[in-house]
Amino acid sequence: MRTVELVCSPPLEETVRAAWDRLAAAGMSSLARNIHPTNRPHLTLASVDEFPPGTERRLADLCAAALPLPARIERVEVLDGSAPLVWLVRPVPELVALHGAVWDVLAGAPGQNPWHLPGRWIPHLSLALRFRDADRRLARALAGADRPSGEFVAARSYDGETRTVSDLDGRP
Repeated sequence: MRTVELVCSPPLEETVRAAWDRLAAAGMSSLARNIHPTNRPHLTLASVDEFPPGTERRLADLCAAALPLPARIERVEVLDGSAPLVWLVRPVPELVALHGAVWDVLAGAPGQNPWHLPGRWIPHLSLALRFRDADRRLARALAGADRPSGEFVAARSYDGETRTVSDLDGRP
């Protein structure tokens, strides 16, 4: 699996990590418990089995031209009732345009994850991967009533086979 992800500005990343920590301190599911070195707040734009040849360069150029982008955070929500606890991200026009352009580049890629496809994608920053909807009210209180804002300032790709990330920064 390969992804295209946007990375948060330092202040927004700190805000998300603080919410992770509050959830963990309360004994709730939280990404604070994921100690893998690639674990950091991010917004996934796309996920496919593999990038076709030349795609990574095109994605890097596309992201370099589009970033930074505003990040407007909405409410805390549980997707699908019993899956990820997330902070929804408002799909501002610039973000929607980048998302569509990424999928234009990945049009022929095998194993497209349907959750990330245009028309189905719900932009979000994950707080916990396994979460019970019954705990949503407490999670909202712990994550914070504030709706933080910031920017998406960089792009990266996660490689599920090697469990590593590579920058999609547009540099030669």
